[in-house]
Amino acid sequence: MSGDILAGRYELGQRLGSGGMSTVVLAFDRRLERHVAVKLLAEHLADDQAFVTRFKREALSAARLVHPNIVQVYDFGLDERSGRHYIVMEHVTGNSGAEILRDQGVLPVPESISIVAQACRGLDYAHQQGVVHRDVKPGNLLRSEDGVVKLADFGIAKAVGDESSITQVGSVLGTAAYLAPEQASGHEATAASDIYSLGVVAYQFLSGRLPYEAQSLTELVLRQQQEAPILLDEISAEVTPQLAHAVDRALAFAPGDRYATAQDFGDALHDGVRGVEPAAPPTAVRQRTPVAPMASVHAAPVSVPAQRRRRRLAPALVVLVTLLAGIAAILYSTSSTDTVRLRRVVYEQVDRTSQELQQLVRQNTR
Repeated sequence: MSGDILAGRYELGQRLGSGGMSTVVLAFDRRLERHVAVKLLAEHLADDQAFVTRFKREALSAARLVHPNIVQVYDFGLDERSGRHYIVMEHVTGNSGAEILRDQGVLPVPESISIVAQACRGLDYAHQQGVVHRDVKPGNLLRSEDGVVKLADFGIAKAVGDESSITQVGSVLGTAAYLAPEQASGHEATAASDIYSLGVVAYQFLSGRLPYEAQSLTELVLRQQQEAPILLDEISAEVTPQLAHAVDRALAFAPGDRYATAQDFGDALHDGVRGVEPAAPPTAVRQRTPVAPMASVHAAPVSVPAQRRRRRLAPALVVLVTLLAGIAAILYSTSSTDTVRLRRVVYEQVDRTSQELQQLVRQNTR
């Protein structure tokens, strides 16, 4: 591939990265005499109209986004000689967020906030233009040598109102660990979903770990529904409680409890560093309310770990054991001629069960 001329003007060089759908190579634009990054659609997908459509949509979505914190798209097309579909983009000399994490493990607070806040500005602009990224992750945040962060790879981006078959509800796209709960459950991604994903990135930068460790998409869904992430100030002494709360709000389970805009998230991060508490969301940030099950995921159900299951059931067991012990004492002390009135008491809600059992005790002690 190196040395090939694409579309009569782009001299292909070393490979910069590759994925399942495309390969990115460094190239020299002979016409404008500058280095660029060229994304080539994988050859085995060239005859797949769905992937070609997605590839073209990426180019069209990204080409309309002109912002200092977004990688600029210059050109796209089909090279007739090789039959390769390509996108020509701005070449950013520097490292991705994934490479920075690999080298540093945990980023200092100022560095983390600088990267994420710049990404917030780029993401906010994209949302204003009606484009949802849908795959925000460290690998798609590129920091140039002069410190400017650019959001890259709108490969599965979706323009608002686009109902093409590869972006409709039910298709789960994006890197699993960074998916918002609604995305992981097979629902449509929105701007709020991007904010959640960027919240995961911020959490990972500041702690060196993900808010949820899961071995499958199904397990991720369950953990998101049942657990709130550990607050960052409980993991790192460098993180203020206010900054921890700012990131935590971006990770709210319900989209409506997150920030209204990506820029609001960026502002809250800066405020959190200064000890300013983020504005309260409409409902409790750390509340967990399960969403509808995802029909498109067929993995076997993942059981809730025993320790967490015991914590969740402990209050109910205390109530039930106490009441049942009381009933047993009543039955023991009641004479053989007394009539004990029994009825079945089975309810899903602990409070209701407790009330019914208490009433049963009262009836038998009159």
